[in-house]
Amino acid sequence: MTELLRRSRRRNSGFTMVELIIAIAVLSLVSLIIFGAFSGMKTTKEGLQRVNDRYREGRLAMARISRELQSAYVSMHLPIDQSIQVEQTAFLGTRGSPADRLDFNSFSNRRLDRDSHVSDQAEISYFGSRDPERSGVVDLARRVSTRLDMEPDRGGKVEVMATDIDLFDLEYLDPMTGMWVEEWDTLEAATGQPGRLPAQVRVLLVLNGGERSSAGSARETIRFVSKVPIHILRPLTFATQ
Repeated sequence: MTELLRRSRRRNSGFTMVELIIAIAVLSLVSLIIFGAFSGMKTTKEGLQRVNDRYREGRLAMARISRELQSAYVSMHLPIDQSIQVEQTAFLGTRGSPADRLDFNSFSNRRLDRDSHVSDQAEISYFGSRDPERSGVVDLARRVSTRLDMEPDRGGKVEVMATDIDLFDLEYLDPMTGMWVEEWDTLEAATGQPGRLPAQVRVLLVLNGGERSSAGSARETIRFVSKVPIHILRPLTFATQ
């Protein structure tokens, strides 16, 4: 009778040390699984948000480039005494790596201030700019100047249109030959393009899809391609003889 009472007391005394260790191990494993699931969901959400942000960044940059290129122009309006000339318009496309450069005049400037003394004309440039804070990273930069001068590829202010690009490639459709060419220069007679613009500009923008590392890209690249028609192909010559 006494032995049975002792056994009953041992059964009702609680968990043994082995049972407690097993319970803690099971609880730790379940907690680890739950944490891993939530961590994975958070990483996936951040990745999708970054990709969406990159697509938005690329679309906005392409929309801006297309709008401004459609209003590109060159002018043949010169003073009778050309020694007092103070403005020069141009359309200059040059090769570069990983980004080409384009300098042009456009009727796309928007007056944001009511009393600002500016017109719809502007000097605009697109080119690759090295990121000073991240090695090996190139951004797509835009230069704009509302004050036209004799240097259509300089002056004004510069802003970043798209960060961390892999490629910015431009090609120009020559309406005289029907061929795509890689450079354009309205100021150089030797190119056969003086005073005339391409019929279209093919724009290829490739963004890096993730944070760069020493080994390369973390995610697949994001590509944007567009063919932009230019409406004013011939130089402006009205009001001149």
